[in-house]
Amino acid sequence: MAEQPSEFQQRIAGEWHGRPSLFDANGVWCGYEAIRRSSVFENGETTYYMDGGLVQGGPLAGQFRIGAPFAFGVIDSDENRIYTGPDFYGAGQPYGGFVDAHYYGPGWQVDLQTWNQLLPDNETQVYSSTLFQGWAAVGCFIGVYKRTFTETDETRAMVAEHIEAETRRGPVPYILPTKQAGAFRGQCELWGVDQKLRGTVDVELGIEPINLLRSKRQVSWSGAGLDRSFTTEQRRDGNRLFFEGPDAWGNAQAFGRGSFGNWHFNDAGKVKSREVTLDAEPGMSAGRRLAVVYEIFHGAQLDSVLHGVLEWEDAA
Repeated sequence: MAEQPSEFQQRIAGEWHGRPSLFDANGVWCGYEAIRRSSVFENGETTYYMDGGLVQGGPLAGQFRIGAPFAFGVIDSDENRIYTGPDFYGAGQPYGGFVDAHYYGPGWQVDLQTWNQLLPDNETQVYSSTLFQGWAAVGCFIGVYKRTFTETDETRAMVAEHIEAETRRGPVPYILPTKQAGAFRGQCELWGVDQKLRGTVDVELGIEPINLLRSKRQVSWSGAGLDRSFTTEQRRDGNRLFFEGPDAWGNAQAFGRGSFGNWHFNDAGKVKSREVTLDAEPGMSAGRRLAVVYEIFHGAQLDSVLHGVLEWEDAA
């Protein structure tokens, strides 16, 4: 029995408030899940609690609404976090402030891959759970959480403002600038498959629009031993993206403001990605802040995880 919580457990202490949106397998918005989420380390054991409820949900409402709060045990570790039920069974691996978790929920009757990314402000978490029946995606929850440690007038007002923003932003589709050239830039952390920090990487995602549905992506990563630049033409078809060479090939599925994709290079390299427009708003505009996670593979072997926040700059 552990005497102290893991480093990752300490990072995520407190209560997290959000209103993630539910999407079906085609990226069609179905409703909201109002959630309060916390993990408590007590007497050497960690327990996760989730309370809330699904609003709307369409054909998925019956599957993702249960009649009691979730609670499940965790064997707490910075190497593997084991979820011991009764509501979720599986494991997650932390890479700094990001955890990649794979588990099964008997109440929801789905397999889940959950990516939780703690942003550099240490008060915001980008969450997604992609839901599977076997190997087939059946839907996705995605949203942004804010943390509180105490309940005061100030924290209640902050939470109310955040929930209102999530209600407004949740259904907004993922879209990057379509008429203005520029780049998303920022410094991201690179973590090895051994879950040790390799260093920081300068990341640039350049966008050069071709028309309203096509653009050229010019990507560069530099630092911590990761040096790769590549160009690919991105084609958008509703909630789907296609990357059509010359240096990277693949596709992506968007669930609201989050795009989940794969890139395949002309060598043994492959990337599994999630890009979330943090400031997505309804209307005819594109996001200017992007929370990114890139899992970098050599063949079928995970090599490293790159994650952080990028800010948009217009081209001169």
